[in-house]
Amino acid sequence: MAKLIAKTYGDALFEVGIEKNMVDSLSEEVKAVSDILDQNKELNQLLSHPQIMVEEKQSIIKNIFQNRISDELYGFLQIIIQKGRQANIKEIFAWFEDQVKQYHHIGVVYVTTPLALKKMQKTAIEKKILATTEYESLEMNYQLDPSLIGGMVIRIGDRVVDGSIKNKLDKLSRELGKIQLT
Repeated sequence: MAKLIAKTYGDALFEVGIEKNMVDSLSEEVKAVSDILDQNKELNQLLSHPQIMVEEKQSIIKNIFQNRISDELYGFLQIIIQKGRQANIKEIFAWFEDQVKQYHHIGVVYVTTPLALKKMQKTAIEKKILATTEYESLEMNYQLDPSLIGGMVIRIGDRVVDGSIKNKLDKLSRELGKIQLT
C-alpha cells in the first residue's frame, strides 16, 4: 500500500514538474524540504500526531514553507497533509527523485562484493554498465558482503545480476539435492 501511495503522489509531483518545465528546480526543493524534515524529528512527530487537526498541520506547513518554496511544492505539501499522507512523505519524495533520475537517464546501481574494489575495477564496471544500458550516467553504490565469497551482485532498479560464488554454490546444492540415488 505504501508503495502505491508513493507512486501515485510521486508521479503527480513529477508530472507537475514536467508540465511547468521545472523538474530540476522542484527536485532541488524536494531535497531541501526532505533535509528539513530529516533534521526536525519533532516536526515529523507533530505532523503525524493523530490528535492534531489537519488545519493546524496545514498552518504549520504554511508558517514554515509558504513563500520559501515554489507554489507547486507548497500546494503539494498542503494536499499531502489534507489527505493524511504525511507519514508517506519520505517514500513519496524518494519516488519523485527516482523519476527525476530516470528522466535524466541516470541509473542507480548497487554493486555488492566480498572485498573492496580498486578504482580501476570500479571504472571497468561503470563502463560495462553504461555500454549495456540506456543510461547516460550512473549513481554508483558499493557495498561489502563477505558471505558472497567471490564474484559480485549488481542491482539496477528491479534487475539483479548475481554472479557471486555463494549464488553458484546455492544453485549447485539445489541441483545436487534433486539427484535421487538408488
